[in-house]
Amino acid sequence: MDDAVSEVDSGAAADETKEPASQRRVNAAARLLVDQPSDAVRVFERCTEDELASLGEAIKQIQRLRALARGDLDEIIDAAFENGFGDDDLSVMPWRQANVIVCPGGIINKSRNSHRCRFVSVDGTWIWDSIELIREDKRDSPGPVDGFRAVGLLPVVNGLTLDVVSGRARSGQHSVDRVVSFVVQRGELVEVSQRNVGAAGMK
Repeated sequence: MDDAVSEVDSGAAADETKEPASQRRVNAAARLLVDQPSDAVRVFERCTEDELASLGEAIKQIQRLRALARGDLDEIIDAAFENGFGDDDLSVMPWRQANVIVCPGGIINKSRNSHRCRFVSVDGTWIWDSIELIREDKRDSPGPVDGFRAVGLLPVVNGLTLDVVSGRARSGQHSVDRVVSFVVQRGELVEVSQRNVGAAGMK
């Protein structure tokens, strides 16, 4: 029995030595990150600010690609158009589904110079301009409602902040009524605040 185990171990070691040196370095780094996170932190502490920024962007890009690869985005978006809007025709709050954050939004026109709207801002940038946006689809509002609906998808990235901004326009002047804020923590979308804004201008 011991001989058999030794043969298996020897075979595994032999297979590992067949890997290119670059792959063995990648495997060792991955084990360091998973098995010894405190050691990995010490490595990151030796990085410059620019190197840390590059690492962070690389991690976000991997998460974006995995979100695209694992989810049926068409199915998620179709379901969001069906279930992501309330009786008032405005969008509901965003939610996590599979490996993406689903963010519905839209606008309801009351007249040429009057409307109600609700959209998501990501890290201080409107979702349609955000570098985090994986995909966004727009459709006309159903029935007699004049306006449009949109569904945007974001990757589940820890630290990502979302503001759901509800506003309106009267006589061509925009104002924000309410902001509900979220942050991604440990892979979950967590509400952190709600506030009424009043007559502040929408930006």
